[in-house]
Amino acid sequence: MRAVVTRVNEASVKIEGRVAGEIKKGLLVLLGVHKNDTEEVTRWVADRVCGLRIFEDADGKMNISPGDAGAEILVVSQFTLYADVSSRRPGFSDAARPDLAIPLYELFIEECKNRGFTVATGEFGADMQVSSVNDGPVTIVIERQAKGMDA
Repeated sequence: MRAVVTRVNEASVKIEGRVAGEIKKGLLVLLGVHKNDTEEVTRWVADRVCGLRIFEDADGKMNISPGDAGAEILVVSQFTLYADVSSRRPGFSDAARPDLAIPLYELFIEECKNRGFTVATGEFGADMQVSSVNDGPVTIVIERQAKGMDA
């Protein structure tokens, strides 16, 4: 699983002109599910995202977790995070098919909610327009693979 996490002052996702999800201060998470991902991997990535100490303390140091900062989370599914660019036309054979990806995407969202976060989302598989006002900017890539699996 690959998560591109950006600290934002605000973010939103629109589908066919309507706002599907929006947050104020928090984390925009672009989430890619790999074909070999598991529930264990998903829980680990959610735990890491929810615990990242990337908000500034009184001294301007990144030392505050999202929960302590009162952050919200916007999760947007993005299979293109597993693009194979060995040719000029990207291939996506490492991205999970919907029958695996959707339940793990939903599990990731539930894991964030279970940790007390307000979570907004896009819509899996939809054509979405994502907007954000990045803060910092701070963007971190988190990745974890199932044990014994190659990417």
